[in-house]
Amino acid sequence: MEEMPTVEGAAEAVRAGHMSAVELVERSLAAIEARDKELNAFVYVDAAGALESALEVDRRVAAGELLGALAGVPFGVKDLEDAVGMPTVKGSRWFADSGKVARDDLHVARLRAAGAIPVGKTAVPEFGSSAYTSSQVHGITRNPWDLSRTPGGSSGGSAAAVSAGLVPFCTASDGGGSIRTPAAFTGLPGLRPAYGRVPTWGVTHVAQNAAVFAVATTVADTALLLDICAGPDPRDRTSLPAPPFSYRHAIEDLPVTGLRAAVSMDLGFVPVETEVAALVMASYEDLIRVAGLQPVSVPVALDDFFGVYTKIEGVDRWIDLPDSLWPDRADELDPDLRRGWESGALATLPKIAKVYTERSRLEQQVAALFDEFDVLITPSVSYPAFSADGPMPTLINDHPVAPFTGVAFPVLASLCNLPAMTVPAGLTGNGLPVGMQIVARQHSEHVCLRLARLLEQGRPWPRHAPG
Repeated sequence: MEEMPTVEGAAEAVRAGHMSAVELVERSLAAIEARDKELNAFVYVDAAGALESALEVDRRVAAGELLGALAGVPFGVKDLEDAVGMPTVKGSRWFADSGKVARDDLHVARLRAAGAIPVGKTAVPEFGSSAYTSSQVHGITRNPWDLSRTPGGSSGGSAAAVSAGLVPFCTASDGGGSIRTPAAFTGLPGLRPAYGRVPTWGVTHVAQNAAVFAVATTVADTALLLDICAGPDPRDRTSLPAPPFSYRHAIEDLPVTGLRAAVSMDLGFVPVETEVAALVMASYEDLIRVAGLQPVSVPVALDDFFGVYTKIEGVDRWIDLPDSLWPDRADELDPDLRRGWESGALATLPKIAKVYTERSRLEQQVAALFDEFDVLITPSVSYPAFSADGPMPTLINDHPVAPFTGVAFPVLASLCNLPAMTVPAGLTGNGLPVGMQIVARQHSEHVCLRLARLLEQGRPWPRHAPG
């Protein structure tokens, strides 16, 4: 089977007439048919709708019309997000029988307006609530690098689909690592933009953690997609102004020599598997070399902030929730998830206010740290991909830990609304990808992308999982 082109390569092939949009979509549909039975990355495929859209792109090419930057490029939509003509099930029995939606989420609409063609919906854990992708509705999603392992969560279906070469890119979202963890587990670069960089419509949440965006195989594709998705919208009060530059250009010419880079292998409380730590340190040293960064030694000793994250994230579960679902249909939820809902239902405004006070204290601590450096390097996750059907590891280096401890690294940027990006740091001895996280100053996605691009050029990584 032919390798799936990059986003840029696919769009250029269509514009130049070297490949039709129909050919591209058919290649994607054939790849899904051939490989997705074992991966379970897609939970819904709209072949007829995708081919109809592709025919329209080809008609416009033949007519010599001006095409968008993504014309003819097939992509998947994470099943927490709406795409016209497809259901949004969210991995939950509560929405298993929902009908096809009549509107796109805002970033999906922007991608479609640029000419990209949605071919289906990608798997998520129920309500995106887990770091591995499995649900009572759609079953277990598997990692193309090792089918016994998870691709992570909650954008696990999107990461698996892209890593396996089923589509050039997929939409994704990241509230506490839901882009960065799956990207790390599947050998992809994965950017969490600042919340508001890509506006939302109807899904702007109180927690302001979950940034919506996409995942692709290259840094150039990631930058191009951010150019298309970023920019304000009057329906989203949290949306940020349009950047005064192109991210696609910034990855090639942004000056970064001399930026101060600190590294923390534990943030003060997170243990890391020895092999993962060694790969991340080697990648950090490569980044210092290829980017001309100035290494600085700054101790990063934070208190465990994961409890703050879970409580703040829990607020969003109740937004726009139909009255008929809770508590009347509580028994349809995954048992672990139900316990979280039961706890959240007992929360009071004074309790919530206390959590926000704790978050503010963390934000001030981290802001003070960024007076001492410009970028912070950490592992993306404490371990490589674990079993596809879970549970979360409770041992790291043979020491007992709480289940979510190993995925605490990405949460820091989410709570403080900092841009952060995972980049492939190498493979373990048994061939599993490991990620290194780059955290930059507020509103500095271009710095993350530029550093990732330099590392990608200086030490290229495979574009697709083997197999």
